[in-house]
Amino acid sequence: MKVEQIYTGCLAHAAYYIESKGVAAVFDPLREVQPYLDRAKKDNAKIKYVFETHFHADFVSGHLDLQKKAGAEIVFGPGAKPAYEAITAEDGQIFEVGDYKVKVIHTPGHTMESTTYLLIDEHGNEHGIITGDTLFIGDVGRPDLAQHVVSELTEEKLAGHLFDSLRNKIMPLSDDLIVYPNHGAGSACGKMMSKETTDTLGHQKEVNYALRADMTKEEFIKELLTGLTTPPGYFPKNVLMNIKGYDSLDTIMDRATTPYFPRSF
Repeated sequence: MKVEQIYTGCLAHAAYYIESKGVAAVFDPLREVQPYLDRAKKDNAKIKYVFETHFHADFVSGHLDLQKKAGAEIVFGPGAKPAYEAITAEDGQIFEVGDYKVKVIHTPGHTMESTTYLLIDEHGNEHGIITGDTLFIGDVGRPDLAQHVVSELTEEKLAGHLFDSLRNKIMPLSDDLIVYPNHGAGSACGKMMSKETTDTLGHQKEVNYALRADMTKEEFIKELLTGLTTPPGYFPKNVLMNIKGYDSLDTIMDRATTPYFPRSF
């Protein structure tokens, strides 16, 4: 399976592009969408889906432009309430991109709608996970952003959800899966990200402090919240640009439980 990472160093941001049999999908695109349109044109492909791992705080996404210019459908994970036409997927839902499949794995914690996408190749083999801000290389996403939008979502509660997502949804997956995160070193969305932009899940289980097998939830929360810097002031404003509004915490919990450098892997 070919996955192209489109990495923008000045933002420490990674978008992803996949294509199979003339059908393409883009994950977490930047505001300038021409590189994605050009990439699809090179493959003589149509961009069918734009998958968003979560409502982004640190940059403005190009999903609406891809919806307009390519006719793509925007996909968010469970619990998302975008202020525009989009698919709010269910946990476990599968989308077809040519002969490839993309499986939705709801992984709340960084935000409540945060979602990991499991990539399945044309032979039915699981290839990798596009993790957004749930799991980075060497780190995990900070859990203190959503409370600027919903006061009930304290950083401690979100950190607890992230612990459960990592233990129950991510760590049981195969060690040979490739981890494709949304950010690398230099991003304000984590505190100790590696300069590497991909790794195997098995290696991350060995070296990522947040995936230590013997860590209790209390230890995880304490370690995750220690050393967080104050997020830039525009982060919550970026999120609010995208949403109709958040539900109460009870409703969110109900839903939770139900330059251009392409790199090919």
